[in-house]
Amino acid sequence: MTGVEQPFLLVVEDVFVRHQGRAIAAAGAIVRGWVRPGAEVEIVGSDRNVTVQVVGIDAAGPRTARIDGAGAGMNVALLLPGTCAVERGHVLATPGSIGAHRTFGAEIAVLPEHQGGSEVPADDLLAFCIRSGAVRGVVTLPAGMDVLHPAHAAQVTVTLERSVALEVGQDFAFRRRGRAAGSGRVTRLPGTGTWSG
Repeated sequence: MTGVEQPFLLVVEDVFVRHQGRAIAAAGAIVRGWVRPGAEVEIVGSDRNVTVQVVGIDAAGPRTARIDGAGAGMNVALLLPGTCAVERGHVLATPGSIGAHRTFGAEIAVLPEHQGGSEVPADDLLAFCIRSGAVRGVVTLPAGMDVLHPAHAAQVTVTLERSVALEVGQDFAFRRRGRAAGSGRVTRLPGTGTWSG
């Protein structure tokens, strides 16, 4: 223990309505940090982040039980006000600790042909699997490159159809025409001092 508490982060995997619509249960795995009832969390994963208060916490398992706090590695459902908008693929986080982005830099690698990999042309529409959500987007290849071949990698810029919660170093997968095509890692984000285009 360093004595420094990590910012809280939960990946939303499912959403339920509870207590006749007075609460929304956002269920998922806590990646890091700790949360208690009454804490403020930010719903991240759309063009407008919203901060809400945690009403309660239910432990996951065969018998749902209300608990006083939860930390990294636990699967829980955070009860949030029924008026908030949260969906699969969003994250709940310490306010200001993570941002939502539509454009980011990444290193991607295409699967080899024997694993189903195929050429990825520039600006081809792909499906990106980021945490528990999926969103469509396109890749801009390096100058002078029209296509990325199977078993090859490149530094690219990804532009998504909508904003999602992203961090540098975050892994993701992508699909082309309904088939697994490759994987990647976020290397640059706008506004972080490392973005150059």
